[in-house]
Amino acid sequence: MGIPMSIDVRAGRAGCEAEGEAAAAAAVEAAFAVLRSADIRFSPFRVDSELCRFARSETVASADLVEILAIGERARVASGGAFSVRAPDGSLDTNGVVKGWAAQRAAETLREHGVTSFCLNAGGDVVTGGEPEPGRGWRTGVRDPWDPRRMLAVVEQRDGAVATSGTYERGAHVWDGRTGERSLPLVAATVVAGDLTTADVLATCVLVLGPQSLGWAVEQGARQAFAVLPDGRIVTAAEGQ
Repeated sequence: MGIPMSIDVRAGRAGCEAEGEAAAAAAVEAAFAVLRSADIRFSPFRVDSELCRFARSETVASADLVEILAIGERARVASGGAFSVRAPDGSLDTNGVVKGWAAQRAAETLREHGVTSFCLNAGGDVVTGGEPEPGRGWRTGVRDPWDPRRMLAVVEQRDGAVATSGTYERGAHVWDGRTGERSLPLVAATVVAGDLTTADVLATCVLVLGPQSLGWAVEQGARQAFAVLPDGRIVTAAEGQ
């Protein structure tokens, strides 16, 4: 997917026994296989990908592609058209769904292999399970868009996900589905949710819709949401507020 990915496994191993470590390694490899498969199948940059062949009407959508398109359509409707899997040129681009969806699938693969404590980092979007050590959750830093050495917040949770959408690293790669405009009201938006599919899609929606959408994101399933305005101010919303 053109981004760094890592998996930190703390469970699914019998102490330091070789058998436990081998099982954990097999689980990690299976999770990475899920990510590689999603990249091959749904990349808009591979002319032979399932996505591109579907867009050219050369194949019918698989169950996975149907699910991805359905997630995108629900987000489009919920956001009033701000989220879209159609690029400004009209081409089909599901990247706004696929990364979070694939990383969540990979996390579920780890659990299917018996790994109960892990942190999967997909280019800064994180899904976690269990605890890295007894008594505390995994800690995910939300970085300052202008200073990668500084954290704006640290989110601690056990089973959950954190996703950030912004323009400070990859430039104007997110567009407003209603207008095609790439000049957006926020520098970055971060969403904490129970799964990475939800967190990733909602972070993109908030980036497009602006700071007034934080409460809406909570209504849509976010546990917490952060937004960084161009002047450096940070606004937040959370469950129960």
